[in-house]
Amino acid sequence: MRVFFLILLVFTFISDSYAQMDPGARQIAMSGSDVALSDDVFSIFNNPAGLAQLNWRELGLYYSPAPFGFKELANEYMAYTEPLSFGSASLGVMSYGYDLYREVKILPCLSMRFFNKFFVGFTITIHHISIMGYGSKTAYYLNAGCLYYITNDLRSGFSITNINRATFTTNQDPIPIILKTGFSYNIINNFSLNTALEKDIKFNLSFMSGINYDITENFSLRIGFANEPSKFSGGIGINISSFNFDYAFFTHPDLGVTHQAGITISFSVEGNRTTNIRDFLKLK
Repeated sequence: MRVFFLILLVFTFISDSYAQMDPGARQIAMSGSDVALSDDVFSIFNNPAGLAQLNWRELGLYYSPAPFGFKELANEYMAYTEPLSFGSASLGVMSYGYDLYREVKILPCLSMRFFNKFFVGFTITIHHISIMGYGSKTAYYLNAGCLYYITNDLRSGFSITNINRATFTTNQDPIPIILKTGFSYNIINNFSLNTALEKDIKFNLSFMSGINYDITENFSLRIGFANEPSKFSGGIGINISSFNFDYAFFTHPDLGVTHQAGITISFSVEGNRTTNIRDFLKLK
């Protein structure tokens, strides 16, 4: 039993270190540099403030079946956002792991819009972890984010995870506390350059950068890179009517390449996402 417990601890360390835990194939293709872009339903997991930019219902599904070839690291996400007169109400759900070790998160979220320039968002994360033979624990913590249009083409963003420093037990380190900030600039209407700095209080500062280029109304190209750990990413998006199909890959210096896919359904709206948001916010 002691040997099994040690193996389980090693697996938990590996999964925390190498699993792709930030959802959205579009976001992953840009190496997670989108904290100041945050313009689709998966923003609930990154910067919930961005959800208030949307004035339509949106549903997102994301699946990574075997990151780096390990089925034990499989993760699935679902997110939904409902527009309100002052912003949006949203819900996110995550499942990660397998029978011996599993994590589940549920994130209710409220995002608010002020003068079509400043956006704030808050999520309460209900985080449940279970280990076969060792029981389960649930923790509750608050995440928050903000997004500001400096100009019609330049945005800044900031987010923080686990504001209340929640833990699963009093004897463990806190669940990761992560600070993230960055900028997003529309060089032209269909081409955005994104940069971000991310700091987990237990790890080194990470720099991320990525671009999203909508080559046509139906096809997008994305690339990105980051350090700590060093990785390169890329992907494509295909937009057909209200359906957005996204694919992404990213590399790890030790584990190689892994792949993700997702779908986003934008109800009652079609066409280019950036154009729809700019029209809604009356940005010229």
